[in-house]
Amino acid sequence: MKKMKNRLRRCGTLHGMQRQFGPGGRSRIRSGCAALVFGMAGLAAGAQSNRVVAVRDRLQPLAAGAVTIGGYLGNKMDLCINNRIVLQPAAPFLRIFKTKNLDPGGYWGEFIGKWATAAALACRYQSNPALTGKANTAMQELIHAPAENGYISTYNASDAFKVWDIWIQKYVLLGLIAQYDEAGDLQYLRAAQRSADYLLSKTGPGKMSLEEYGPPFHKGGVNFSILEPIVLLYQRTGDKRYLKYAEYIVASWSKPGKYAPKGVRLIENAEAGLPLVQYEVHHAYALMSNFEGLCELYRATGNKRYLDACIKFAEAVEKYELMITGTVCNHEMWYNGALAQTGVLEQPNETCATVTWMKLCYQLLRLTGNPRWADAMERSLYNGLLGAMMPRGEWWAYHSQLNGQRMPSRVQGCDISCCVSSGPRGLLITPEWMAMKMPNDALAVNLYSAGKITHQLKNGASVQLTEATTYPAGGNIRFTVQTQRPVTFPLQLRIPDWSKKTKLTVNGKPVTAAPGGYVTLHRVWEQGDRIELELDMRGRIVHAPSGTDQAVVRGPVVLAMDSRLVPEQDTAIWLIGGARKFEPFPGNPKYRSLDPAHDFDSQKEDVYIDLRPVDVPDKNIWMAFEVPFTDRPIFHIHREKRILMCDYASAGNQWSETNLYRVWLPQPMYMGNMYARNTWKLLGYGMKAPMKVPAYITEALKDK
Repeated sequence: MKKMKNRLRRCGTLHGMQRQFGPGGRSRIRSGCAALVFGMAGLAAGAQSNRVVAVRDRLQPLAAGAVTIGGYLGNKMDLCINNRIVLQPAAPFLRIFKTKNLDPGGYWGEFIGKWATAAALACRYQSNPALTGKANTAMQELIHAPAENGYISTYNASDAFKVWDIWIQKYVLLGLIAQYDEAGDLQYLRAAQRSADYLLSKTGPGKMSLEEYGPPFHKGGVNFSILEPIVLLYQRTGDKRYLKYAEYIVASWSKPGKYAPKGVRLIENAEAGLPLVQYEVHHAYALMSNFEGLCELYRATGNKRYLDACIKFAEAVEKYELMITGTVCNHEMWYNGALAQTGVLEQPNETCATVTWMKLCYQLLRLTGNPRWADAMERSLYNGLLGAMMPRGEWWAYHSQLNGQRMPSRVQGCDISCCVSSGPRGLLITPEWMAMKMPNDALAVNLYSAGKITHQLKNGASVQLTEATTYPAGGNIRFTVQTQRPVTFPLQLRIPDWSKKTKLTVNGKPVTAAPGGYVTLHRVWEQGDRIELELDMRGRIVHAPSGTDQAVVRGPVVLAMDSRLVPEQDTAIWLIGGARKFEPFPGNPKYRSLDPAHDFDSQKEDVYIDLRPVDVPDKNIWMAFEVPFTDRPIFHIHREKRILMCDYASAGNQWSETNLYRVWLPQPMYMGNMYARNTWKLLGYGMKAPMKVPAYITEALKDK
């Protein structure tokens, strides 16, 4: 037993051992550590196949380090890791667990769990011994902070479970579990169990009501979100106490509570397809967290009702709340955002909510294998999420408007905010869903980017796909197969729903590829095989659900006007889409007109629009296009006017009052007042001036 413990302890330093085992060694080490843990303590750690689940995911993440991302997206991930996760000091997070001095809001204890989760994802994506060491030091301090019967909290024992305490506990557990999964250190799992066990000893059937002492406004929603880590503990330990507690949480949703006399009825509301504003839990981020936990409970139990409710809930989010940039909420609350998004909203699109929406879609992609959820994540990734990250990755927005200016998040406490700590968690799940495996050895490619994908088959053979592309700037994607011997497996390529005209060839031979699903290539793959995919990158005019406003989208990317490219001017403009052509004006070839039978107001359906890519001098603008508009100096005279638009993530990314942008375009749009001003006053919670990035970050970046 002592020898096994020593071997297990060495397994906690995976990155240090990787050099001894060579390429692929990290995965073998992690698998071996999981087997040791399971054999010694009956724990289900490591790969999903070793966990206590009733349902296996249809799509599963590949081994650590199996996905390498280059190009624009890879650079953004590197910036996020190096300039945000690595630079963030952990000491301020840990101090409040030691002193028990509550912050004004009472929720700052969540920051350590979010940071630890992002650090684990970063190290799983690419080996980073320095970050691994930093995370290990922080976790050691956390689990050895003063704790009542092992309960890790920023609250004193007399205040346990009040206000935000259980919300904090959720993130403490998630951080410890993420670090355990990544590093294989059994101490983290044991600490998470001790902390959760104290919660179970004080709350539950016949004891203190779980939601009773949470923030009244949230009606239990923040406390119910403890569901996710509780189920994760069950999956890793097999301890049925956690499963029983998780089922108690879900059952309590349908029972009368202190703040909801008829119960919050989350499953029933989802099954009925209710708009989100009609739910008892109004906070977008918290409610989606509840359904994340329900996904895990479905995985643990196989109760199909849970999965069906999660799908119905996500469909309601898309129908009633999802904005064009893949974001949700205003003032962090449900808002009928799909209809309201064309106006100037006060505090729209919280980054925490964007990340949680993406994490929910990731759960549904894994459980259902339906690529529609990858479509949804892609839209959020390239628009709402990357638009909220500052160009160097060092900081994030709290809210992201569709019309106005960008402003860095305020600091709430511990030198950070909830959204700055959340953003990286959403970005760093990208390697987990970019390419995934199936039980039949199939490899599903869900997101296209320059880089490499390594796929390990059950028979021990390995194949690598090298991907060359500028997507989504360009639509051409080329895969080259690298393998030491011929291998047979199905390769599934996601064809986005918007790609209506797709070209696909394998070694030059065409293959049919329908939109909105996977195309499956099942064959013997040999060294040098080539797959060429060309997606439909035509621009599209999208009509707002609320009326006449329109927007321009290309592939998954939303375009925006930016004051650097389009200054205000005394004119009105209309978008020109479809097959409309200017005709010479009768009797005067100097003028032109559009056919009145196909006038502007007849554009009721989404139509294609001619976009011409252009290079612009601003290095922080990723993509820019000339977009055709028309102005009408006289009612019967129409002149084409090409105006520059850029990708939404680049729009306004000078993060200043002088750099304004807008997405939705009224028809017609008067260009003399096209940008909303002083929106920082709406974003800033009474601030006297726009927020700036904290000095400790700007100082650390001076030498970079």
